[in-house]
Amino acid sequence: MKERQIKKCQNCQTEFTIEPEDFDFYEKIKVPAPTFCPDCRLIRRLAFRNEWYLYKRKDDLTDKEIVSLYPSDSPFPVYNYKDWRAQERWNPMDYARDYDWSRPFLEQFKELTNKVPRYNVFSEMSVGCEYCGLSYNAKNCYLSIAAACEDCAYISGYQSKNCFDAMLWKSENCYEVIDGDNSYNLIFSQDSDNCLDSAFLFDCHNCQNCFFCVGLRNKKYHIFNKSYTAKEYKEKIKEYDLGSFQNLLKLQKEFQEFKLKFPHRFARIFKSVNCTGDDIGNSKNCHCCFRTRYGVEDSKYIYGGGLNLKETYDSFDAGQDGQLMYEGHGVNGYQVFFSRHIIEGRNVYYSDECFNCHDIFGCAGLKNKSYCILNKQYTKEEYERMLPKVIQHMNDAPYVDKKGRIYRFGEFFPMELSPFSYNESDAQDFFPLTKKEAEEKGYQWRDIAKYQNDHKPTIKAADLPDNIKEVGESIINEVIECQSKNQCFGNGVFRIIPMEFNFLKKYSIALPRKCPDCRRRDRMQKRNPLKLWHRKCQNRGCPNEFETPYSPERKEMVYCEKCYQKEVI
Repeated sequence: MKERQIKKCQNCQTEFTIEPEDFDFYEKIKVPAPTFCPDCRLIRRLAFRNEWYLYKRKDDLTDKEIVSLYPSDSPFPVYNYKDWRAQERWNPMDYARDYDWSRPFLEQFKELTNKVPRYNVFSEMSVGCEYCGLSYNAKNCYLSIAAACEDCAYISGYQSKNCFDAMLWKSENCYEVIDGDNSYNLIFSQDSDNCLDSAFLFDCHNCQNCFFCVGLRNKKYHIFNKSYTAKEYKEKIKEYDLGSFQNLLKLQKEFQEFKLKFPHRFARIFKSVNCTGDDIGNSKNCHCCFRTRYGVEDSKYIYGGGLNLKETYDSFDAGQDGQLMYEGHGVNGYQVFFSRHIIEGRNVYYSDECFNCHDIFGCAGLKNKSYCILNKQYTKEEYERMLPKVIQHMNDAPYVDKKGRIYRFGEFFPMELSPFSYNESDAQDFFPLTKKEAEEKGYQWRDIAKYQNDHKPTIKAADLPDNIKEVGESIINEVIECQSKNQCFGNGVFRIIPMEFNFLKKYSIALPRKCPDCRRRDRMQKRNPLKLWHRKCQNRGCPNEFETPYSPERKEMVYCEKCYQKEVI
């Protein structure tokens, strides 16, 4: 039987453990054990995704102005998604190159990806979503990651409608909701599902007409966890005016303090067996996984996986019946390794933005192709003879980045190959760095405001009317200076768009004072990190221990599942 091994990460120099079952997986897919620790592997994958920062630039195919995830000085051409996807006016095979045995493979791959066109945004079967970095089957969404959503702005959502500033699934008419599912008319809430006509909820389920509540199940007409009659509730709720920004600030601060009075579940794991991580549902045998839903099995180190994902390690945003995948980002298929944005792939290695391809290595932008290396077509026999030689060459002549990190076969792309700077990417959301810290680690950095800020503020956030009742429709014509100013995560200014204004007016919610980027960052900070700590249950006398995303320094009382069920539910 294989033994567990302790290794030192070649990036951060910390020790990490490889378990016997990990070696079994690596052996099954014929890859070596990693040389980066799990956290550094996750950061590396996250650094290859920009979901939110958009730039105006010229389409390199049509010369028309487009909105793009890539600024105009990117080293590669950028095409409108529809033209890129159709590939009627360009052919990715035109960029094919012979394999150069005198140079590291990843150096050649970097040159290829700097020549092959990329799509400006991912917009599959979507209408009116030109300002979304990623949309699928969505309609009329703005600055969102939207799948099957409609009339939404500033969300990361699935099957949701008329929602703003939220991270949610299958919901409608929601505002400032973090990780909520199947809710309607829910605002300023977190980790609450199946709730209706409520506000300021945390860890509540199946609740209706509740306000400022924590840990409730199947309740109606509660305020501060206290029960009221329907008539009493309707009278009492009038005391809380969410249309006033100053009132809203006080309530938000009070709610954060109120939540600390209640025990917190060690992790959000529902209808799952033998799983560790957080925000896991309907899964089995998953470890160190986060936000995995709907049939994930026998997997490890997954962030954002679902839809029958099986036997997969180290992947970000993977699913749709994927199996035996490793070190991937935005992938689905069978045996997809060390790749990014692979749709319906099979036996794919070190490739980027390829659709419906199988048996390819080091390719970019391909569609319906097979037996290709560096976009060059080979016969099946030629490919199968060449593949082991390329793998051996990666080991004999590895890529070495500018900080001396070594990339042999078995490692995901170096961050030097990312088309995004560190501060544009999802890595900055979960593992924030200053510019100095990022550059010391050898990561790219971009002055985002320099590319985006072509608008001057016409009004400061501090000068906005306190109450939404005092705001007229002319606000949609104003350019508002972000309250964060010099610490702004965006370009320092923002607008209130028409459908957002209509929503705030209808539900009597105060105007935001921060730009969408800063508001999103605030929501991200309220989420648990993608990391686990070993802790004991804080209920007096309980001996249970567990893995939890709540670090020991945090103020929350963290209970094991048994104590949580007994005392809270």
